[in-house]
Amino acid sequence: MSTARVIKKYPNRRLYDTEESRYITLSDVRDLVIRKIDFVVLDKKSGDDITRSILLQVISEQEQHGEAIMSQDFLSQVIRAYGKVVPGFMANYMEQSLKLFMTQQQNIRGQVKRVVGVDPVGAVADIAQKNFMRWKALQDEVLQRLMRGSREPDEDSGTAEDRKKAG
Repeated sequence: MSTARVIKKYPNRRLYDTEESRYITLSDVRDLVIRKIDFVVLDKKSGDDITRSILLQVISEQEQHGEAIMSQDFLSQVIRAYGKVVPGFMANYMEQSLKLFMTQQQNIRGQVKRVVGVDPVGAVADIAQKNFMRWKALQDEVLQRLMRGSREPDEDSGTAEDRKKAG
């Protein structure tokens, strides 16, 4: 079993990769994530695990300098959800939703390749855009229901079995 790579964050805000014995950037951290290399970021002074904080910084840079995938409305809803929803449920839901979305994207690419014989960027991009819009609408609806849930019961709440009994 391999252990996670240790990256230390110094008070001067620099990140030091202890495995490669060199300073690294947030871009390097992003590359570790993309390559699925396990790592932990520790604050050099306190010893605290600050991996989540560094990952949020990577996301922030991607949102600022890359093609943003989180709308302002989505980010606002996430902020509003703090303190109003069960954190474990929300984190698990968002993680599973993103995994499902990524799996669907891979499946679509495979289907287009089989049908067309190649990977036409335009066709995949169109399908991906449509799926993204569906996924975004679902996320917005779920967040709105979660926000309402703390104030009033939702007529659509409950399991399918509960709805059958009621209907």
